[in-house]
Amino acid sequence: MHDYFPILILNARPAAGKSEIINYLNQIGTADRIARFHIGLMHILDDFPMLWSWFEEDDILAHVFQRPRLHTTPEGYFIHEDLWHLLIRRLSLEYYKWSRDVQEAHTCLIEFSRGTSAGGYQSAYQHLSEQILEQAVCLYINVSYTESRRKNLRRKNIERRDSILEHSLEESKMEKLYRHDDWSVFTDNDPDFLLVKGFKIPYTVLENEDDVTTQGGETLATRLENRLDHLWALWQQRQAV
Repeated sequence: MHDYFPILILNARPAAGKSEIINYLNQIGTADRIARFHIGLMHILDDFPMLWSWFEEDDILAHVFQRPRLHTTPEGYFIHEDLWHLLIRRLSLEYYKWSRDVQEAHTCLIEFSRGTSAGGYQSAYQHLSEQILEQAVCLYINVSYTESRRKNLRRKNIERRDSILEHSLEESKMEKLYRHDDWSVFTDNDPDFLLVKGFKIPYTVLENEDDVTTQGGETLATRLENRLDHLWALWQQRQAV
């Protein structure tokens, strides 16, 4: 058994700190990252680039070829609500293809947000593959909607709307898609494990209302180390069963 997680799922509201945590971990040497955070060589899967490519393709279809949009409305919403679930299926497919061919052991970090209007996490996790569910642990970064909205506005860069760290949702979309979050309902039955399709997925919560992910440095490191140590203990407990 490796001394690091095979798969770490990162969930949170938009701009809550998921990508900031990944960016921070990327700056740490692999040996130190394993010793302190139980994260090995990193492979990142994020559904935002997939989603953004649909917007770009639809704009090309509509404005260049005068053809109907395939995925999104001109206002930037999905034509079909189950496209949110398709993104999760795509993440699972990308994980399968990558894990089939990779030669070295890694920690795969899988990042996504889901508000209740898109089915929430309860629905999203039903579309993860069994290959992922049997190996995954989860870190949820907890911020209020108010804090998510504040950071979403702050990171806005109109010239880099496709950027992982600088994309920003319009106010109306934030309100519609992410004001309500079902994480507390999803985790209500067990303080340590998510129960999904017969799998017990260890989880923990990193509190970030004070925005330690933007501060970075040792403040973030200490809090992240504490939560991932707790998660590692749950992972080992599950593996021992």
